[in-house]
Amino acid sequence: MIVTKRATPDDATECAGILQEWINETSWFTSPHPASAAAPILRRNIKEHGFTLAIIDSQIAGFSCMSDGVLDFLYVRRQFRNRSVGKMLLNRCKFACPAGFALWTFQQNNGARRFYEREGFVEVERTDGAGNEEGLPDIRYIWEGRK
Repeated sequence: MIVTKRATPDDATECAGILQEWINETSWFTSPHPASAAAPILRRNIKEHGFTLAIIDSQIAGFSCMSDGVLDFLYVRRQFRNRSVGKMLLNRCKFACPAGFALWTFQQNNGARRFYEREGFVEVERTDGAGNEEGLPDIRYIWEGRK
């Protein structure tokens, strides 16, 4: 059973571990930050914007963060993927922003692109990556909200 709760700054280290797991398994991605910077960055985002945690068996299975109508983070721990954790987190975002919201994902992130498109997001913009700190081509998607 998946339950959700609000993150506290103390959850930043475990969330950073989930993010680092994704970085380590993604051959085309190199973080512009050292691994040690992730927890402080996430701690600041938790304080400023709040995170939603998905919990399975007392373990953080994934997390999401929305700010200013944009989904900034949605990551799921590898062992919990394909168990509806990402869908549950995304549905919480849709509930919180029923008029719609946007997100960015890298063009090479085929799994994320398939997921968001399946969940009703529409591609509205592609860039060459010059505007993001990673320098990777990306895509802006929007979810147009509940009709």
